[in-house]
Amino acid sequence: MEDVLRYIESHQEKFLAELQELLRIPSISADPAHREDVLRCSRFLADHLRGIGLSVEVFQTPGNPILFASTPMIPAAPTVLFYGHYDVQPVDPLDLWQSPPFAADIRNGNIYARGASDDKGPVFAHMKGVEAFLRTRGTLPLNFRFFIEGEEEVGSAHLDPFIAAHRELLRADVVVISDTTQFAPGVPAVTYGLRGLAYLEVSLQGPSHDLHSGSFGGTVPNPAGILVDVLSRFKDERGAIRIPGFYDKVLPIASWEREMYDSLPFHAEEYRALTGVRKLRTEEGFTPLECRWARPTLDINGLYGGYAGPGAKTIIPARAGAKVSMRLVPDQDPEEIAALFTRYVLSLCPQDVSVEIKNLHGGKPVLMDVNSPWMKAARTAISKGFGKAPVLTREGGSIPVVATFKEVLQLDSLMLGFGRPDDGAHSPNEKLCLDDFYRGILTSAHLIDELGRTTAES
Repeated sequence: MEDVLRYIESHQEKFLAELQELLRIPSISADPAHREDVLRCSRFLADHLRGIGLSVEVFQTPGNPILFASTPMIPAAPTVLFYGHYDVQPVDPLDLWQSPPFAADIRNGNIYARGASDDKGPVFAHMKGVEAFLRTRGTLPLNFRFFIEGEEEVGSAHLDPFIAAHRELLRADVVVISDTTQFAPGVPAVTYGLRGLAYLEVSLQGPSHDLHSGSFGGTVPNPAGILVDVLSRFKDERGAIRIPGFYDKVLPIASWEREMYDSLPFHAEEYRALTGVRKLRTEEGFTPLECRWARPTLDINGLYGGYAGPGAKTIIPARAGAKVSMRLVPDQDPEEIAALFTRYVLSLCPQDVSVEIKNLHGGKPVLMDVNSPWMKAARTAISKGFGKAPVLTREGGSIPVVATFKEVLQLDSLMLGFGRPDDGAHSPNEKLCLDDFYRGILTSAHLIDELGRTTAES
């Protein structure tokens, strides 16, 4: 590995300049005004992958292009499928950015740009790991395939159909993803579990149009008031969710997991300060980490209805609604949970309002085998790349494609986080520590080496 590692060390300035070029492309998939920028970003990556010696196919979807790139085929060698995305979140509120969001400004050892941590920086780190092998040895000890999409930040509507239609193309032994984070600065992590998601919208219709509250108040149903009453009955005083059947399939937290979580360097007061709240609020009987990673949740994400502008407008609103997300854990199913939620809400609503409930999207929770040969190789690689053994973590959020890989391709995913929890993904001043970028490249190179010597029976 010395030749590969020397190449990485001697090309750090080049890698950084190339990363800046990538980050300066405003590939915001949610904004139609940036459609050409999204396409330009896909072309940049395709050209770059070709330039380091991979064969590249660009698949046009009804949305944004999917890139597939592969190293020269080595028969009988393991095959790694790397998944990432090149699209980024919108940048609002713009006035909170200390430098333009696509300037790729460098300050205090960090590079600041939308997409720096989520997910362009980690994707590029793996590209550089592959490049280091190809430039020094001309080949890899395995087959490496890049699978990079441009719609992750808008729900990946065309990803699952693509996977189902291209099973042979995507055939591999294991998936690698770096869309998660370290546990803390200087505490690298391998993520072995993800929560799922059920996301729904509830809309209540009362009168056919807004009414004067003085003329009609006290005689007609107020959908905003009814909505508040319904939402107030989602949880009990212990923080438990009241939906009948909600917990029936929840997989209990294993004793070894609880012991491991307790051993992690988690400080509740620091976490509270990071969030800016006065007090942490958890489900009774569970620690903050258990609630973040291994317990299901229900959160109201948004409310609408009535007048919220300056001054007063005395009305009974015709319509009110809420958007609600539920983070799910094994073995909850998002479709079943959505049905239970719908049944419960309908049971709470009176007959004098019309109710509409939309199931907007969802994803299944997943757990990986922490003792698999692939997982052991990943832990070794990140230990060498970061100079410290990683901790095992679950992730409170969702990466729905991980469940798709599991169900459709029967593949486990190795989730190696290069960024940090405070990188500000989806927030103003998103950043990536340059040291973490370089450590990510080293980890990718070591991962190629370790997985190249690994089999499913290792």
